[in-house]
Amino acid sequence: MKAEIIAVGSELLTPDRVDTNSLFLTLELNRLGFVVTRKTVVGDRNDDVRDAFRDALARVEVVIASGGLGPTQDDLTREAVAQLLGRKLVRDDAVMSSIEERFRKLGRTMAEVNRRQAMVPEGADVLKNSRGTAPGLWIESNGRVVVLLPGVPTELKALFTERVGPRLARRAGATRLHYRELRTTGLTESEVEQHIAPIYTAYTSAETTILASPGEIQIHLRAWSDDSSAAESMLQEMTERITLALGEHLFTTRGESLEEVAGRELMMNHATIATAESCTGGLLAQRLTRIPGSSTYFLGGVVCYSNHLKSAWVDVPGALLEAKGAVSPEVARALAEGIRRRTGATLGAGITGIAGPGGGTPEKPVGLVHIALADATGSKERVLQFPGDRERIRWFASQIALDMVRQYFLYARQTSSSVDKRPGINAAAERNTSKS
Repeated sequence: MKAEIIAVGSELLTPDRVDTNSLFLTLELNRLGFVVTRKTVVGDRNDDVRDAFRDALARVEVVIASGGLGPTQDDLTREAVAQLLGRKLVRDDAVMSSIEERFRKLGRTMAEVNRRQAMVPEGADVLKNSRGTAPGLWIESNGRVVVLLPGVPTELKALFTERVGPRLARRAGATRLHYRELRTTGLTESEVEQHIAPIYTAYTSAETTILASPGEIQIHLRAWSDDSSAAESMLQEMTERITLALGEHLFTTRGESLEEVAGRELMMNHATIATAESCTGGLLAQRLTRIPGSSTYFLGGVVCYSNHLKSAWVDVPGALLEAKGAVSPEVARALAEGIRRRTGATLGAGITGIAGPGGGTPEKPVGLVHIALADATGSKERVLQFPGDRERIRWFASQIALDMVRQYFLYARQTSSSVDKRPGINAAAERNTSKS
């Protein structure tokens, strides 16, 4: 079955807001067996909203919309859909009572405009919203289904998961989307293509998409099928062959972020990490702590931007800073080793570089970053020259640091002894330096 998504809100037609709800809805609809054929963003004008729904209903069986259900005058989705379907808006007393009760519990006075949210098209099924005042609406007309959901992401996700998804599942056919998401680092998009094109082109029943993202390349494998066993078997075979072709560059076959993979490695190995960051300004620590449960392996970190704090907080010798400069392999190693000693962590990570846009020199240009990882046996450092603006350089640096953690354990497994005694960092088969 086919579906379309409509995002309502003039703010989504400005540079200030991005429609993220459609990403969630697409994923959930695909899982249920619906092919999303089109997404539309429309501003808060009654005629435009009505036209968007009319055109969508002429093409597909299911239309799901987000936004335009609030209490203000520019929230027009209810009105526009009711006009299109020739239905009156009627007050739903149960919705009104629910809204009033919500305000009472919050200890706030309900504004009169909130009464608009109790007006629903005749014949609509009200979908109770436990996280907000705007209920969702399920409307059936001429064999078509229109689902109206609030634009607040937390409310939309809960309503879809709890109330919309189960109803749509009963309407979906036997065909389902089966997919894998693989991610690599250390290779360009063209290099990934060169490695895996002979593999994926042999599978005509699967769709393969290669996408470039900062610091990684994503490989999406998709197959629509009513034979789940056959589809999963094919995708698994593709995944195994691609894994062999990409080797150590592949860091997940489950769509995980690099911080999730690095965190899992730390947890599985009962290891801990601490960070000392300069040019990344705490981005590495932020990514590590973004993962639930990171307190089991992340001990802490410091942002030591100035030379004074590099010495005071992480014990980088002042003489070393004077002789080599803050952006140098020696200082990166000193940061990693110093924070590891200070915290007692298994691993210490140090990052120093020039994120720009100013501060570069011919010897040390913008984008030059030194990243080090230390354990009790010593440290390894990588020097990289990243392209792009300040935020891109900072992200690339954090990505490489996370990958160094992943590879630390990868090489440890490859060289471990029969008693599983992990070698020190100096025994790992990692290059000291590389450029990208």
